[in-house]
Amino acid sequence: MLFLSRSLFFKRFTYIFSLTLLIYGCKSNTSSEQTSEQAVKLVASPAFNPDSAYAFVQKQVDFGARVPNSKPHQLCGDYLVATLKKYGLQVTEQPFTPTTFDGTKLNARNIIGSFNPAASKRILLAAHWDSRPFSDQDSVVKDKPVLAANDGASGVGVLLEVARVLSSQTTKPDIGVDIIFFDAEDWGSSDEPTKMEYSGFCLGSQYWSANKHTPNYTAYFGILLDMVGAKGATFLKEGHSVQVAEEVVRQVWTTASRIGYNNYFIDERGTSITDDHWPVNKVAGIPMIDIIHTKQNSLALTFFPQWHTSHDTMENIDPNTLKAVGQTLMQVLYQEAAGQAL
Repeated sequence: MLFLSRSLFFKRFTYIFSLTLLIYGCKSNTSSEQTSEQAVKLVASPAFNPDSAYAFVQKQVDFGARVPNSKPHQLCGDYLVATLKKYGLQVTEQPFTPTTFDGTKLNARNIIGSFNPAASKRILLAAHWDSRPFSDQDSVVKDKPVLAANDGASGVGVLLEVARVLSSQTTKPDIGVDIIFFDAEDWGSSDEPTKMEYSGFCLGSQYWSANKHTPNYTAYFGILLDMVGAKGATFLKEGHSVQVAEEVVRQVWTTASRIGYNNYFIDERGTSITDDHWPVNKVAGIPMIDIIHTKQNSLALTFFPQWHTSHDTMENIDPNTLKAVGQTLMQVLYQEAAGQAL
């Protein structure tokens, strides 16, 4: 009995000692990683102007719902092309004519603006610029087009401000940036059965991924923006992004935390979402992540409250959210240009 008790004591002692070492080791590794991240200095990056970004969002909404085949869609597309050119980006328009899940043939175009096109190291930034043709999540008006202030225009507004800021710098960052505005993202089926890939969503990114605007185009990595302007937005680490580009996710979320936006960029993995970044990963072979407004509760994943409704309007757009996303992008770009990725 004494021998058994002594053996049990040594087993427990060994277990506790080993556990202590394990915990210490984990803490040491975590501490080491945090120290390493903190050791990388934040390089100076230009200020992102949230009021300017807000104005870019407002300008798009002023055209009306940018549904493909409509006059507002055509006029807004022309505006995006002219604005990118005004800021000195090399612009490529990529027309295509997809057929939607309900048989509608669209006159669509992807719009690509390239900053510093001669640079070999390139970062891809993207958002969709079209509006959903019906408010299927609305409790009252389901057949009305969505004005899409957040679900579309907010990401485009942030990227137009990124283009403006980059072009305004006396000393340009030594990096190439390609901004793609994907079209025909939001004419998909939410509930009706369809044989189309992605249920008919992401038509523009599917087309671009199979028909890049430049032969053999590639990028170091990509970042997609979707629904990035709402009040109180939270951005979980989207599942597909973590799966295929975990290091890029870590870099972006670490950057956001370092510059004070961890209340927006939540250090928590969310669910996997079908969005424009997925064809870019699967078909184009470019590791692209998705910064998208999501909130995980005990019942289900939710987007912002006005998603796919007639209430996705400017009163729900917050310059503070645009600032958090835009300044994080600027910092990521300048860290990469300096070879100091966090």
